[in-house]
Amino acid sequence: MDRNPPRQDIDESQLDVSEPKRWAAGIPGVAVSVKRGVEQMGVARTATTLRLLNQREGFDCPGCAWPEPQGHRKLAEFCENGAKAVAEEATRRRVGPEFFAAHPIAELAGRTDYWLGQQGRITEPVVLREGATHYEPIEWQDAFSLIASHLDGLASPDEAVFYTSGRTSNEAAFLYQLLVRSFGTNNLPDCSNMCHESSGAALSETTGIGKGSVSIDDFGRADLIVVVGQNPGTNHPRMLSALEEAKRNGARIVAVNPLPEAGLMRFKNPQNVRGLVGAGTKLADEFLQIRLGGDQALFQAVGNLLLSWDAVDTGFVEGFTNGFAEYADHVRRLDWESVDAATGLPRAQVELLARMLADSQRTIFCWAMGLTQHKHSVPTIREIANVALLRGMIGKPGAGLCPVRGHSNVQGDRTMGIWEKMPEKFLSALESEFGIDVPRKSGFDTVASIRAMRDGAAKVFFAVGGNFVAATPDTAVTEAAMRKLDLTVHVSTKLNRSHVVHGRTALILPTLGRTESDLQHTGEQFVTVEDSMSVVHRSRGRLEPASDRLLSEVSIVCRLARAVLGPGHPVPWEDFEKDYDLIRDRIARVVPGCQDYNERVRRPDGFVLPHAPRDAREFTGTRTGKAHFSANDLTVLRVPPGRLLLQTLRSHDQYNTTIYGLDDRYRGVKDGRRVVFVSPEDLDVLDLLDGQHVDLVSEWPDDPTGVTERRAERFRVVAYPTARGCAAAYFPEANSLVPLDSTATVSGTPTSKSIVVRLERLDD
Repeated sequence: MDRNPPRQDIDESQLDVSEPKRWAAGIPGVAVSVKRGVEQMGVARTATTLRLLNQREGFDCPGCAWPEPQGHRKLAEFCENGAKAVAEEATRRRVGPEFFAAHPIAELAGRTDYWLGQQGRITEPVVLREGATHYEPIEWQDAFSLIASHLDGLASPDEAVFYTSGRTSNEAAFLYQLLVRSFGTNNLPDCSNMCHESSGAALSETTGIGKGSVSIDDFGRADLIVVVGQNPGTNHPRMLSALEEAKRNGARIVAVNPLPEAGLMRFKNPQNVRGLVGAGTKLADEFLQIRLGGDQALFQAVGNLLLSWDAVDTGFVEGFTNGFAEYADHVRRLDWESVDAATGLPRAQVELLARMLADSQRTIFCWAMGLTQHKHSVPTIREIANVALLRGMIGKPGAGLCPVRGHSNVQGDRTMGIWEKMPEKFLSALESEFGIDVPRKSGFDTVASIRAMRDGAAKVFFAVGGNFVAATPDTAVTEAAMRKLDLTVHVSTKLNRSHVVHGRTALILPTLGRTESDLQHTGEQFVTVEDSMSVVHRSRGRLEPASDRLLSEVSIVCRLARAVLGPGHPVPWEDFEKDYDLIRDRIARVVPGCQDYNERVRRPDGFVLPHAPRDAREFTGTRTGKAHFSANDLTVLRVPPGRLLLQTLRSHDQYNTTIYGLDDRYRGVKDGRRVVFVSPEDLDVLDLLDGQHVDLVSEWPDDPTGVTERRAERFRVVAYPTARGCAAAYFPEANSLVPLDSTATVSGTPTSKSIVVRLERLDD
């Protein structure tokens, strides 16, 4: 008998939502990591995997992109969530043919995302044929032939969409984009479109390169670190060690966030005696509890104050920048009432931050998705860059801009060409190196891909990694769009929501994980990844694969390319599958900064990609050859009476869309996920009580006279010290509230951090 609970297995009325505590991040995670590891992997396997995690001769964490330290590494160079990610991948649980035979697709579609993920590793390729009720096994070559037949039958290559998640290796990503462009399209949406696309767009305009300008060593040299719209305790826990070192060296830290985040308040480092026996390290010297979307106003106000105090690095501004006069004129005319409305901060706190910036000689600005998922995200990040330029905080030790990427190798995927609008220089290099014709028309990003599927302009969807349905906005629209497709294909390690929201025909192609040995014709292979600070290094799994029917991502791409492009194609796909060094030799000739790739990546800590602003204060990527100040119209997010501004976020027991468990230890939530965090003051105004159940209804003005509503049902209200007028709920549960057409200007990123909602009380 199947004793697994159905999809609606969590009785939200029974949630234990404790009073929010000022948790100290760190020590509790050690026990959690070991416990989860033993549950999923067993004692011996847990010891083996954690010993190799983020070590030079081991494998890169499949979780976040935070860099490893250069030089000495700790024995346990991992965090709680990294250990959870490894346990999920290296689990001994298996999903084989007997599982699919026992569970029809209709039943699987009714399960929770958590339940699906907990079933284990998929052991062989399976197909859901049109009209069938169950996935069933399929031979690898038959799967590739099926995909090729669908692609060959398209009226245009642009009717196919090729998605990528951040965990794909450099080698697989390079070959994947090469396959897609050889096929004839630039439809290469990826998870960056939904997270740090706004960062890349803003930084490309201001500094000429869409990556951060700091190294891990800079944190130990900084005077001041400003962490904006980021929760490192949950999303990048190893960053806390870097912040702790910075504090020991005398740095001050400012946290800017609508929610008080445990990791930035106090950190008990499990790697040292002080963390084990003491009260931990108080990280944030100042906490600015800003309203959602108010960061642009904050940094314009800071710029105004710095100018009025003449706290400007004149030598840097005059020698290395352009557009200062226009920026200064714009900011000096700042409307302070709009700043007050946008930020919700006392004027004294704004002035305090400005004074700290004026006094600091070495400042690092860090941010994550709290800044990137608003309509005005790109102007907001431009304003941070403006302040950095004012103070000369680029191209000097201990200073710089630091967008903290979420997913391991999401930055490397972009470097390798996973982007719907790669520059001409890259496309020309591909053509020259491989003797192929590469399309020039820009492809679909993530939101445009959903629109194309919805409108019938796309008919095939192929994803390497990820959980597209759960990661994207406007869930009902996305699911309906996916179901209109002729074919959906997912290269995956485990079950997720996207496998049960499928096209007329669907394939799941199981692949090796980061933890597993990759043995090819020429011997054991390794892959490479790029971290959030442009360091490229090796990753080599050591565990025996979960099944002898698995293929590596490189093998899947190479075999699919041979099936789709035919035996006469000029790219040596078969050779690439046998020997990954041959792939890296080609990367070295195509990708800027990757010369001598095979030699340099075999160094103990790999190599650092060039970054002209960081390395030499050269801004060759901008149109003028200098860094650019920008004058940006100020956006103030205002909501009607009785409404709140909602952001989606992760619980502490998940990473991206992967849900490890149903607790959020740092926020006092146990055994459930359909909760909405609201300030006690707002609950009083709305006449709601802590613990009541509500529907969340988002309101989107789809034309000058009308408003479209989207509803997420039955959430439990949690009184929580968030900023007034703001609320928060977990994704993917709240993704249904984000309109597909509500995207950031320039970047096209969904606005998941600024959703106007009302809370409708339910009768319990």
